[in-house]
This record gives sequence, C-alpha cells and structure tokens, in this order.
Amino acid sequence: MVSSHFRCALFAGAALLLDHQAKADTPTQATRNANSAALSELPMANRRDFDLAERGFIGTLKDPVIRDAAGKPVWDTAAFAFAKGDAPPSVHPSLWRHAQVLGKAGLFKVTDRIWQVRGFDVANITFVRGDKGWIVIDPLTATETAAAAYTLISEKVAKLPVTAMIYTHSHVDHFGGAGAISAVMAKDAPILAPQGFTRAAVSENVIAGPAMGRRAGYQFGLGLPKGPEGSMGSGIGMGVAAGTRSLVPPTREISETGTELTIDSVRIRFQVTPGTEAPAEMNIGFPDWKVADLAENANVTQHNILTPRGAVIRDAKAWAQGLTEAMDFFAGAEVLITSHGWPRFGAGEITDYLGKHRDAYAFLHDQTVRLMNKGLTGPEIAATLTLPPALAKQWYDRPYYGSYSFNSRAVYQFYMGWYDGNPVHLAPLPPESGGKRYVEAMGGAVRVKALAQDAFANGDYAWAAELLDKVIFANGMDAEAKALLARTYRQLAYQSENALWRNMYLTGADELANGVAAADPTGGAALVSQLPPSDLFDVLSVRLDPAKAGDGAVALGFVFPDKQAQHTVTVANGVLVHRPGLRDGRQATLTVRYADLLAALFSGQPLAAKVASGDATIEGDPAAFARLIGWLDKPDPAFNIVTP
Repeated sequence: MVSSHFRCALFAGAALLLDHQAKADTPTQATRNANSAALSELPMANRRDFDLAERGFIGTLKDPVIRDAAGKPVWDTAAFAFAKGDAPPSVHPSLWRHAQVLGKAGLFKVTDRIWQVRGFDVANITFVRGDKGWIVIDPLTATETAAAAYTLISEKVAKLPVTAMIYTHSHVDHFGGAGAISAVMAKDAPILAPQGFTRAAVSENVIAGPAMGRRAGYQFGLGLPKGPEGSMGSGIGMGVAAGTRSLVPPTREISETGTELTIDSVRIRFQVTPGTEAPAEMNIGFPDWKVADLAENANVTQHNILTPRGAVIRDAKAWAQGLTEAMDFFAGAEVLITSHGWPRFGAGEITDYLGKHRDAYAFLHDQTVRLMNKGLTGPEIAATLTLPPALAKQWYDRPYYGSYSFNSRAVYQFYMGWYDGNPVHLAPLPPESGGKRYVEAMGGAVRVKALAQDAFANGDYAWAAELLDKVIFANGMDAEAKALLARTYRQLAYQSENALWRNMYLTGADELANGVAAADPTGGAALVSQLPPSDLFDVLSVRLDPAKAGDGAVALGFVFPDKQAQHTVTVANGVLVHRPGLRDGRQATLTVRYADLLAALFSGQPLAAKVASGDATIEGDPAAFARLIGWLDKPDPAFNIVTP
C-alpha cells in the first residue's frame, strides 16, 4: 500500500512530468543556477588560448564537409560554428569556451618547416618539410580526413611525396588514416612507431574492439547531433571522424629514449614514454629547430588515466615522470606542438605549461594514494579530491576530457583493483536482480519513482538517477522511469564541464528514449587484414564459446601463401591456442589467401566457393573446419548499457 505522502508526491511528479514533456528538455532553474555559479569562478579574462589557436592560420577547405568515396559525409569542419558569444544555459560556460577555441579548423603554419592541419578529426596531423618531401606525424583516424589534409597542404604549401610517416602512439586517431598517406609515400619511406605499438594497437582496437567500440559511442557521442543541446565535442577535439580505418604496420619501432635519426635531412630525437597516455607512446624532438612534439602526453585539457570507453589503465606516476623527463630532454625548446590542440611558444611558457600539466598528474597520483592509505575507497576519494587552485585556474588542466573524479578512481584501481576491501562487495548482485530487491525493499516502483521525482524537482539529479536506474533494471519496460531518467541525464549533461560526461549522459538519455541503434558487426576486420595472421588467431581465441565447444577438440593447419606464413591452431578444454608452423597431429590443413579467410570469418562470405574454384584447398577432414567455425561466438556491438 502506497502512503498518502507518496501518492501526493507521485501526482505532483506526474504533473511535473507532463510539464517537462511540454517544454522538451530545456535547462531547469537548478541547471541555470549551477552554470551561472560556475561562470563566476572561471578565469574568463584569460584569452591567451584564443591567440595561440589562431596563430599561423593559412586557410581551410572551400567545402567544409569531407566525404567518403560514395559521397557520404564523414566529417564537417564547420560543425561547431554555432559556438559563438556567451554560453547558453544548456552548456557549462567553461566547456562552451573550450569548444570555441577548439573549433578553428584548417591549415596552420607553426614554423618555417612545420605545419599542422587541425580540426579535420579529433587529432592533429603534422607535416614536417624535409629536403625531398613531407614527414607526416599522426595520420588521423580515417583515410578520408587524412587525404583531405594532404590535399589541403598540397594546395596551400607544396605537393610533395611523403618521405616518412611517424605514429606517436597506439590509439586509432593517430594511425587510422595511414592508408591515405601510404598511397603518396616515396619508395622505401620508413614508418616509425614506439616499441610495442603494433601489439598495443591490436589489443585495444581489435581484441576488445566490439565492447570498446560500443562504449566509445557513448564517450564521443557518435550518435548525437552537434549543438547547444547535443554534443559539444570530446574535450581533446571536436569529435571523431567516421570513414575508413586503416593501419600500415611500422617498419621500425623505437625502443630507447635518446635514439636519433636523420630522415630526409631532418634530425629527429625520440623520447620513449611507455605506460603514459598509451601503452606504447613517444615524444619527438627536432633539436636543430628547437621544436618538441609531446604527442598526447601534454594536452589542452586534463586527460584520462582510465578512459570511459575502456582501455589499459594508465600509470599516473609514470605520466608525471615522463613529463619531468621531457622538460629536461627538450630543454630550450622554443616551440611545442602536440597531437591535439594548439602549439605553445617560448621556452619560459613551455616550461611553465609542462610543469603545471605534470603537477596535475603528480598531485592526482600522490594524493589519491595518500588517501587510499588512510582507508578511503575510490568513490570516497573521488568525492573529495580536487585540483589545487594554482592548477585549476590553468585552462589546460580543466576537466574537459579527463576529470579528477574519474581519474582518482582509476589510480585507486591501478594499485588496488576494483575491490574496495569490504566483503559485501566480493560477490555483488547483478544489476537486474539487485534492482528488483532494492525496489521491493523501498516499497515498490511507485514509491521509488516518487522519490526520484522529488529529487528531480529539487535539482538533486545524481540521486534521482540512482533511484531511477534501480527501477529500470528491476523492470526494463517501465516507460515512466525511463522518460524521467532521460530528462535527469540531460540536466546532468547540461551542467557538465567534461565533454565526455556530457556525451555519455546525452547518449544514455537518447537510448532510454529511442532504444539502441543497429551497429556494424564487422568492426575491426579492416585492421586485422593489415596485421599478421597470429593476431587474427588472438581474436578468434576470445570468440571461442566453451559451451558450444564442450569437450570437443580439433587441430588445424593454416597456410597463407600471400603472407608466406603457416600456423597450427588447436582447440581443447575450451581454449584456442595457435603456434607458428605446421605441426603433427593436424586433422586438416587449409591453404587460402589471408583476405579470403577474413572475408569468410567477418563478412559472411563462405569459403566453399573458393575451394570449389581451386582458389583455396583443404587437405584432410573438411568437417574439422566447420566444427571450429561452429564454436565461434559473435560479439554484440550494440549491447544494452542503460537498460537490462
């Protein structure tokens, strides 16, 4: 039986619900007050970043929309042109300002020998002039945006072959467009990357690709419109380009700090920084020109120690130490460029910037560990730890991409794991069964929704969200709870200074209202096609379903003439193991082009036709391959997140 108090609250909530539906999702007074209060505390008079972001601008595309071969848009360089004037109440004023600075897209001259194309993707692509051509650093996420950047510099500066390509690290927005750049590379041009690059790129973008890709849709707001009620970018850039991903493997991996190479008459020094922003990463110096490239180790925003999309957790202490080392390694540099954002100029300014950026990570690490050693858990630390005022007033330490709330929990996890030491959390209830019990214990869904409506009306959106999340996981068909949670998430988004949090709140709200959009089930195949066959078998090993395999066992040989590679794959005890070479005990051996096998596995193109035509051959028992294929599971690239 519902008490009269909660009946009244529910009726009042229903009226408020209809009122908000009529007003769509306009910012509430609580949100307006929160953003107004935030504005009063921001150093808005400091407009140095606007000057730096404009410096050296040469020009941009006549048509702001970059399209793929079929004419489909993959990027709009003018998508954030709306961000002018004062912030609307639906956007945190700091995030609005940040979008204004980041929104400038085009070709920029940094020095007499270095240019950057910025705003053509989430990252920057850098062109370094050698004697014979361009040395290209970080060829963006997509071949279409990389090609557009090359076209722009060819038109505005010089059309030259690419004499080298350098990947600063193993994230796809720094190598995905390599296919376009490789098409204009000079013969035998080197491709450089930090040690461990290929393995890290495969692990992050292929092995865990389906789950990471799904969560990346939330993090980057890939399904959201751009605008004051939609996505305001991603903090380190204005979004992630759609289009074609590629990977051209490096010809050399740099393993030691201090390595020096002369490429196309340009002297380059490398600082290797593993375990910082990426598992494999390096900074680059041009000592003859007093230029340092800090890759993604120094940014125009606080970065993530653990990215919300999921990735290998970063070492905040190593990150801080890497920046300290960089200050010494690149001492005297007069120009600093990075893989995101805009350059900085002058040795003093660069030293101050790197020092304060370093201190943000060092303070985060040291104080999280100090509080952890006093017994505080990750959530408790996240609720209390803030930047010191001297760092908080620096725009590049603001939480547009990473945040102390998220990062302090990541540091805790780095040392202690997800478990907080409380035995009640050893085997927590799954969300659905836990939700049912919580809702029942609180008096039922009607009562919990009434509490949530009260919280919403009072501007207590975090508590409203927790309550409604329990109702939805207890009953995923509760339309009223979903509608109110969607509106709650939108208010949280409007108040968020963090671009990623805004995207995640808004994406959650959209999926509560409209469901989950269909996704491409073949994601990752393009990357696997350019990697060694052993990486393919690593992917298959995490797709083996032991329930399907049961106590079955198989031993198969694979011969790839086009790769000059042979492998033996065995399955036993629900585990797939692969070894190089053909080993005894095989039940069958398949000789096939690598691309044809990928097409069969990822694109649903049966191998039978290839075998019938003689393009592929099977020696031994053909049914053995059928058994293996039957044991493989398909990932779900559109799994539910905010609903059961």
